[in-house]
Amino acid sequence: MAAITAAMVGELRAKTDAPMMECKKALTEADGDMAKAEEILRVKLGSKASKAATRVTAEGVIAAYISGNTGALLEVNCETDFVSKNDDFMAFTNACAKLVAEKNPADVAALSALPMDGKTVEEVRSALVGKIGENMSLRRFSRFETSAKLASYLHGTRIGVVVEFDGADDQVGKDVAMHIAAMKPVALSAEQVPAEMIEKERSIAAQKAAEDAAKAEAEGKKPQPAEIVAKRIDGSVQKYLKEVSLLNQPFVKNDKQSVEQMLKAANAGVKSFAMFVVGEGIEKRQDDFAAEVAAQVAAAKQA
Repeated sequence: MAAITAAMVGELRAKTDAPMMECKKALTEADGDMAKAEEILRVKLGSKASKAATRVTAEGVIAAYISGNTGALLEVNCETDFVSKNDDFMAFTNACAKLVAEKNPADVAALSALPMDGKTVEEVRSALVGKIGENMSLRRFSRFETSAKLASYLHGTRIGVVVEFDGADDQVGKDVAMHIAAMKPVALSAEQVPAEMIEKERSIAAQKAAEDAAKAEAEGKKPQPAEIVAKRIDGSVQKYLKEVSLLNQPFVKNDKQSVEQMLKAANAGVKSFAMFVVGEGIEKRQDDFAAEVAAQVAAAKQA
């Protein structure tokens, strides 16, 4: 049985907004598996128990670069928030984003090999690590080259969006980019939501229905017919698809219309988009200061 620490409970609460005791119970049931515990809470508490799309688990910055019909979105990670505000670190990140747009590297390794200021990007990165005294890494990028238009939005340096769109009004592209940063869709349309995400949502809905049926049976109530349960599960999945697909989301500037309706009224359309959130999916190291001090004292005694 994995030890459930206060830090683990706090992290799960930050991700789900669920009560502390529920977080602890879920972690215990999941034997310390954070992703499994989050799923358990979603079954027990409903979809409101997930704020995973907004969590930030590492430091760094997002940079965007657009020139004409080419553009790039780039994430560079570092160890502390302090370094993410360093001028040299920011200059390096912005220069890398420009290189992605202009040179079209195949991947991060190819980007690292590109020339920059008489050196390679990797050599510049290594020199910057030595100067600042903190590790940093190029994590990911997305490049655009299109006959349509491009717009970008940066929420500080923590969330970045680039949108490929058609339309006479450039403000539409900027508005959609801001909307994406706020609402964090996972796909352009419901049809483009990854199958594994849909299946996970269907599994959660099915587990919730089974739990409700068990509760009804324990209370001596008649269970719902199988076809009604199936419709409930399908309804939950369809609701989820609307919530995470850009075109179906209520537009942030006017929630009386969907993004698709707003675009149609503006005689515009979105072809694709990319959104990065700093550190998304990276487990942030939890330092135990007391343990670190004790280890240093023990090492000093031995010396």
